[in-house]
Amino acid sequence: MLQILLQAPAPGSISNILFIGAIILVFYFFMIRPQQKKLKDQKKFRESLTKGSSVVTIGGLHGKIVSVEDTTVVLEVDRGVRLTFDKTSIASEAGAKTEEITK
Repeated sequence: MLQILLQAPAPGSISNILFIGAIILVFYFFMIRPQQKKLKDQKKFRESLTKGSSVVTIGGLHGKIVSVEDTTVVLEVDRGVRLTFDKTSIASEAGAKTEEITK
């Protein structure tokens, strides 16, 4: 019985530190890094908005971009109906979701 107790690793040993380090690395590569990439891609998309593109807002409203300013976008949702949105409320291009489904 004494031999079993003597073989137990000491608290705070190097294996515990390596285990905690491995958990932190897994957390970074599976949670933090993909989120940063997603935010970077969204920012790049919003900066590349151009007049004439068909887009979908976060609320699900489909429209065509009439004009793009620094922080706002004017969408034409029907003939003669124009709405102003903040650039951050643009979720995606209108045809992007259907292209992903067909692939």
